Amino acid sequence: MSDVRVIIQRDSEREERVVTTGTTAADLFSGERTVVAARVAGELKDLAYVVADGEEVEPVEISSEDGLNILRHSTAHVMAQAVQELFPEAKLGIGPPVKDGFYYDFDVEKPFTPDDLKLIEKKMQEIQKRGQRFSRRVVTDEAAREELADEPYKLELIGLKGSASHDDGADVEVGAGELTIYDNLDAKTGELCWKDLCRGPHLPTTRVIPAFKLMRNAAAYWRGSEKNPMLQRIYGTAWPSKDELKAHLEFLAEAEKRDHRKLGNELDLFSVPEQIGSGLAVFHPKGGIIRRVMEDYSRSKHEEAGYEFVYTPHATKGKLFETSGHLDWYADGMYPPMQLDEGVDYYLKPMNCPMHNLIFDARGRSYRELPLRMFEFGTVYRYEKSGVVHGLTRARGFTQDDAHIYCTREQMGEELDRTLTFVLDLLRDYGLNDFYLELSTKDPEKFVGSDEAWEEATETLRKVAEKQGLELVADPGGAAFYGPKISVQAKDAIGRTWQMSTIQLDFNLPERFDLEYTAADGTKQRPVMIHRALFGSIERFFAVLLEHYAGAFPAWLAPVQATGIPIGDAHVEYLQEFAAEAKKKGLRVEVDASSDRMQKKIRNAQKSKVPFMIIAGDEDVANGAVSFRYRDGSQENGIPRDQALAKLVDVVERRVQV
Repeated sequence: MSDVRVIIQRDSEREERVVTTGTTAADLFSGERTVVAARVAGELKDLAYVVADGEEVEPVEISSEDGLNILRHSTAHVMAQAVQELFPEAKLGIGPPVKDGFYYDFDVEKPFTPDDLKLIEKKMQEIQKRGQRFSRRVVTDEAAREELADEPYKLELIGLKGSASHDDGADVEVGAGELTIYDNLDAKTGELCWKDLCRGPHLPTTRVIPAFKLMRNAAAYWRGSEKNPMLQRIYGTAWPSKDELKAHLEFLAEAEKRDHRKLGNELDLFSVPEQIGSGLAVFHPKGGIIRRVMEDYSRSKHEEAGYEFVYTPHATKGKLFETSGHLDWYADGMYPPMQLDEGVDYYLKPMNCPMHNLIFDARGRSYRELPLRMFEFGTVYRYEKSGVVHGLTRARGFTQDDAHIYCTREQMGEELDRTLTFVLDLLRDYGLNDFYLELSTKDPEKFVGSDEAWEEATETLRKVAEKQGLELVADPGGAAFYGPKISVQAKDAIGRTWQMSTIQLDFNLPERFDLEYTAADGTKQRPVMIHRALFGSIERFFAVLLEHYAGAFPAWLAPVQATGIPIGDAHVEYLQEFAAEAKKKGLRVEVDASSDRMQKKIRNAQKSKVPFMIIAGDEDVANGAVSFRYRDGSQENGIPRDQALAKLVDVVERRVQV
C-alpha cells in the first residue's frame, strides 16, 4: 500500500505527515473528540473523507462557527427523522442552521402542538442514543428525483441546483456541483433508517450530538415567499455541552424578561395598534417622557457641537429619489407611490439625505461655511415585510436622528474623527460602554462612483476607526450603494450586540446633486458629504435602552423619577408639598394618594421600576425629613428634605444608575 503525504494545518502551525492510502480525516484526528469535520483546500468535509496526496487538512472543532453549524444542521436532520417517524405523512422542506440553533420546515395537515414538540424531542433523544451514522452518497439528478419522488419540495430544490439561495436556506440542500444524499444508517447493521437531500457535511454519528432542545413552532411560507404554501417550522437549539445549553436557555429567559414589547406594555410606554398598522408605533405619555428626554439631551449636545437644525417634509416627488439613486437601488424598501397632481408620483421618504442636499443647494455656499453640519429628527418610512417587522427594532415608520455634514476634502479626516468621537461619547452618556467598530466596504455589484473614490473613502474611514483604539471588524460588501461606512456595534447588559450609529463617507451624492461651494481661490469645488445617524432611529434606540436596563431606567431617563408613598392618609399633603418643590427643580415626582395599603403602593412602585420611593410618616413629618427606599429594597431613613431634593437633583444631573 503506497504512502500519502498530507499537511495538518492548525492555526499558524503546519505539520507534514505521511499516512497510508485510504486514510480518512477521522484517522488523522483520532482521539480528538472535539473535532467533528475537516477543511480540505478551503472546503468542509466529513470526517469520513479520504485524504489525497499533497492536501492541506485543517481540523474543525465543534465549538467553532463551522463546527456549530455542522452540529446544528445534523440535529435538524435528527428532528426531521423524528417528525417523519411520528407523522409519516409529513413532507420535508428545508432545515438550515441559524444563529444559536436550527429549524426545519414541514408540510403537515395540522399545525404542531406543544405536546407534539415534546414527543418529537423524546423521539430525537432515542435516535441520538442509537448512534446512527451520517453517510454521504453522490447521486445523479435523475436518481435523486426517483428516490425523492414523494417529497415535492425536495424535487423543486433539485431543479435549483447551481442557483440555490442562502437567504432561504436552500443552499444547505443543493449547491453548484454534484447532488448528494445523506443516509442515516443503523450503527450495528448498516440498515437505512432515513435519508435527506443535503450538501453536508455532518457529524460522524447522532451520538456525537451533545445537547439539544426544541424551542417552538411557527408558520412559515415555503422559501420565504408569500406566493408559496404555508408550512410548519420547528425551531431548536443545539450546543457542544449540556452546560452551554443550560447557559443559553438561561440567557433566553433573561432576554424574554427584557423584551421591549413586553416591557412596553407592562410599563405603559408604547403600543402598535392594529388600527394603525404593523410596524407603526404610538408612544404613551410615560414613553413620550423618555423619548423627549432622550431627544432633548441629544439636541443640547448637537448644539454644543456646532450642528444646525433643519426640518423636511415626509413626502416628496419621485424625481428627487431618481436623482439620489434610491429608486434605482432602494425601491423594494420604499412604500408604493401616490399619484397626485395629474399623475405625478409622490413617495413617503425612506431617507432624509436628498432633502438635506436641497437645503445645501438652496443658495451659493462658501468654503468659510464648511464644515456645515445639518441635523434633523426626521421621520422616514420603509416598507418592511410583515415577517421581519419586530416591535420598535424593525419598524415601518421611525424617526432618525439624522445628520449630514458637508466639508472640504481637506477637512474630511478631522471631521470624521470628530464625528466618531462625538457619537461614542454620546452613546456612553446613555449608559452603553462596550463597543467595537465595523467597516463596511463596497458591494461590487451595487455601487455608484469610481473605484478610486471608493478606495480613498474606505481608507480614510479605516484610519479614523483605528484611532479610537477599539476592535475593528471587516464587513466586506456591506456598504450602501453610495459609500463605505463605519458602524458602532454596542453590547448591552446581557452581552447582545446591537448596531447603533453609522457614519458614511459619500463622494457620490454631491456629484449626483451637482453640489458646489466657492473655494478660497474663487473656483467651484465639490463638497464631501458625511451621513451620520447616531441612534440609528429613536424608536430602535428606545427599545435597545429599554432592554439594556430591563425597564429600570436611570433616574434622568425614568418617566417617574420618584414616587411619594405616605405611611398614612395624614402624610399625603406633606409628600405633595415635597413633590411640588421637586417639580420646581425640574424633577418628575408623583405621590400615590390612592386608598391602597402602603405595602401595595410599594409593590406598585417596584413594578413600575421607579428609581426612588420617598416614604414619609409621623416622625419624618415632625423632623422635616423623608426616607428613601431604593429598587433593591434597601432604605435610607430620616433624610432632611433639602438634602433629599439635592440628592435627587445630583443623581439626575450625573446620569447615574441607582
